[in-house]
Amino acid sequence: MRLTALLPVALIALTSCTPHERSPDEIREQTARATSTAARDAKAVAQGVVQGIKQQRTININRASADDLKSLPGIDDDAAGRIIDHRPYSDSEDLVKRHVISRAEYNRIAGKIEAR
Repeated sequence: MRLTALLPVALIALTSCTPHERSPDEIREQTARATSTAARDAKAVAQGVVQGIKQQRTININRASADDLKSLPGIDDDAAGRIIDHRPYSDSEDLVKRHVISRAEYNRIAGKIEAR
């Protein structure tokens, strides 16, 4: 009696664990999806690397455009305009000395700017 009850369970377990035969078309389709995903992921990684490199470079406050300056944390249109209007700078500290931006704003961007 117990053997009769276990036989269907054993058959279900065996059939669900056997590998399925796949047609060549299914294999090609799966390969195409995997290749597409890999290409998309590689592009995302490359864009991340480019963005990381841009974030590590310093911005020359004597030559930077308003858009470059606005990419700095806490620098808006007005601050970028003031920085451009008070050029040239001999040192990045001149931004605070000349009261172009506050000390707090300067502290946020100090490692990302330079005056050349």
